[in-house]
Amino acid sequence: MSTLSAGILLFLIMDPLGNIPFFLALLKNVAPERRLIVVVRELVIALVVLFAFLFGGKYLLAALQLKQESVSIAGGIVLFLIGIRMIFPPKDGIFGGDEGGEPFIVPLAIPAVAGPSTMAAVMLLANSNPGRTADWSLALFAAWLATSVILVGSIFLYRWLRHSVLVATERLMGMLLVALSVQMFLDGVVAYVRAIR
Repeated sequence: MSTLSAGILLFLIMDPLGNIPFFLALLKNVAPERRLIVVVRELVIALVVLFAFLFGGKYLLAALQLKQESVSIAGGIVLFLIGIRMIFPPKDGIFGGDEGGEPFIVPLAIPAVAGPSTMAAVMLLANSNPGRTADWSLALFAAWLATSVILVGSIFLYRWLRHSVLVATERLMGMLLVALSVQMFLDGVVAYVRAIR
């Protein structure tokens, strides 16, 4: 696989266009002057996590005696709980606390950008051809940069969207997130069952 092909693959797995409504819904209660800072912070955290998995993912999972399937199952459970809270938001907001509460690491950095599929993909690239770590690093950074440009640009949609549109988007994303989380959970279970046979 070429570096360009790897970059395109990682970009498609990160799915920045699909994440735009998710980011908009989760940033609804964040103070406008903090939104750009929060998005950039979460994107940088996602990049650090993905590079950690590129260079040491298999060692980390081995040290913790975890299988890749368990990461997928855990990610599915977390996304399911967040999706339910988006559909039926509590009075104190999706993340609890005050109205200005900010998401931190979960769910924007992980698993929205650095999800189980992306982590698995970078580990697969690293394991398939260990001598090309520099190429995979370049592909990962390029995919992350393109994703970041799209997601940072989505912040400015707040200028044109009304509150009712954001609420509707939040409910819709909650429903899609629940479906996605169930699929992630089932994929993890199926992969685990196949691995123990």
